[in-house]
Amino acid sequence: MNRTTLSLFAGTAALAAVTGFAALDQPAATPAHTAEAAAQLPVERTTLLCPAPSLSDIADTSYTSFTPVTKGATSDGKAALQAATEQSADGTGGGKKKAAKPVLTPKAPGTPVTGDTSGADGPAYVGTAEGKYASGWTVQETTEVAAGTGRGLQGVNCTPADTDFWFPGASTAASRTDYVHLTNPDDSAAVVDIELYGKDGQLKSTVGEGITVPPNASEPVLLSTLSDERQTDLTVHVNVRSGRVGASVQALDDKTGGDWLAASADPAGSLVLPGIPKDATDVRLIAFTPGDNDADLKVRLASPDGTITPAGNETLHVKSGMTTATDLGDVTRGEAGSLILTPTDQSVPVVAALRVTRGKPGKQETAYIPATAPIGTRATSADNSGKGTTLSLTAPTGTAQVKVTASAGSEGGTAVSKTFTIKSGTTQDIDAPVPSGLKGTYALTVEPLSGAPVYGARTLAATEEGVPGFTIQTLPDDRGTVAVPEADQDVSVLQK
Repeated sequence: MNRTTLSLFAGTAALAAVTGFAALDQPAATPAHTAEAAAQLPVERTTLLCPAPSLSDIADTSYTSFTPVTKGATSDGKAALQAATEQSADGTGGGKKKAAKPVLTPKAPGTPVTGDTSGADGPAYVGTAEGKYASGWTVQETTEVAAGTGRGLQGVNCTPADTDFWFPGASTAASRTDYVHLTNPDDSAAVVDIELYGKDGQLKSTVGEGITVPPNASEPVLLSTLSDERQTDLTVHVNVRSGRVGASVQALDDKTGGDWLAASADPAGSLVLPGIPKDATDVRLIAFTPGDNDADLKVRLASPDGTITPAGNETLHVKSGMTTATDLGDVTRGEAGSLILTPTDQSVPVVAALRVTRGKPGKQETAYIPATAPIGTRATSADNSGKGTTLSLTAPTGTAQVKVTASAGSEGGTAVSKTFTIKSGTTQDIDAPVPSGLKGTYALTVEPLSGAPVYGARTLAATEEGVPGFTIQTLPDDRGTVAVPEADQDVSVLQK
């Protein structure tokens, strides 16, 4: 191609800093043209999507918004979390619509703010943050359901819109009621295909093709309506033909509670699933490979003392296009743990998730841990309590040092930070700091300082009437900064 002009390159860099959506791939360096290190600048605009929380009339949902303090962020801006447009009864989007009300208005960086809804009328929410509110903006949705299908604690991080999602761990078994929630933040309709893959391959269905999600609206899709086949373990693939959506799976069980299943990290040869609770009574691994080749994986557990191989589950064979599941039992045996999957030979892209059960029969609760990306620059967990929060960190490939900061409380308190060392191949449930004088909820940020990549998860627990309610959210990077090349960088390497 022709030599790209400096002005065009600088314009692209500016767009990336403003939107946070532009991805700039650094060209390979040559002896004559060595690329300079890109600067990390704060993102100045971001959008987050929160699914409709519950169909239960006795559900109570809280939303917690938090923006970390980010060096170099602008001094002004605005943010709001507002209900998506209500659809008519026939789902067409016609008819009278409710006026959008913010469920909360974010506070200045460094202080969380909460908002609440009750009952089954809670809508999906679309949030937009600009300026000082945007860098690392995190919103957590937490729902308590007192009884019935899915009873217990359900939690999900509100996510950006995207075009491709994988959800291993869903189900259409008789005891399960699983929905895919699709939320469209844009002013034009999105068209989505939903594919289901079971133990024998893709389930036959035409109902999941060409699903229209109206502008500024949310659409819950019951999985059992997409196919007559009943499968204990499913992988759901959400592929957006046009537009973009936010997508999450709400996995509800008649007897063992339920939780949100977030999307797995992009298909990869090696995966990390962090933060298995030390008192887990049963752990089930669900994996899927979308490629043409089968995958053979080593299964290892990173414990507080190092990496071990679970007896009887040393390897996992995943057939191409088929969902594979295996029970690991009480694999953590009273200690913190994270699951590490690596190829035994040829690297084949895989997605995976864990279904985690706590409690004894009759008083059990479940949650999900999808494979996740490393923390990167910084990760944020927005909704935490002084007694119910467990922060779990793992460094599979080498020792790492991290800084953990507890923010001020939503109703008062002073931020505090601590530094931790995570030894190579271990998982640590760390003694995370709590704000001094805490009132309300607080946020935790994790920033790697040196060493190998770190993966993390946060468990929030609230036991009621003997049932150990809990929810787990992984901690990928909070997308607070974007890499922007230096303005005077030589771009002649972009020549064809």
